[in-house]
Amino acid sequence: MRFHSLPESKRYAEDESEYTVVLERYNTILDELFAGADVYVITPLWTTEAEVPSFQPDAGYWQSLLVEDDPDPEFRTYCHLSAARRPWRRGCIDESLRGIADDKVAGILITDAQMQRIHHPYDGGADVFLATSEERDRMRNRHPDWLSSHPSGL
Repeated sequence: MRFHSLPESKRYAEDESEYTVVLERYNTILDELFAGADVYVITPLWTTEAEVPSFQPDAGYWQSLLVEDDPDPEFRTYCHLSAARRPWRRGCIDESLRGIADDKVAGILITDAQMQRIHHPYDGGADVFLATSEERDRMRNRHPDWLSSHPSGL
């Protein structure tokens, strides 16, 4: 299911009052998904090198994936993933969420320790993957004004 960050599906915040709305929406959904639980914040780093780059100390290296296996090494693409486990607290990743809202950061996933619920924020909103359709429907019904008006829901 997809939630939009701003009213009327506006993509980017233009002032602090709009950033407040963006962060409020992200954090409200994240609270509903993960309150009282630990989460993994999974961050990708894309390179053309197989070598694992250094990550920040609190974001441990998880795994690397060969995404594009081109015969020419200059065109191979790797995605190196870090996974930081932390207790979920409202606002604990606001800096990253604001970077995502500005399209300066991309590809971050927030998930519970069992990986049954996934929150994928992007510039303009967030895609949320839930364990059951009933859980999805309850969340959708709590935030109908945050949903896309497009027939596909996107």
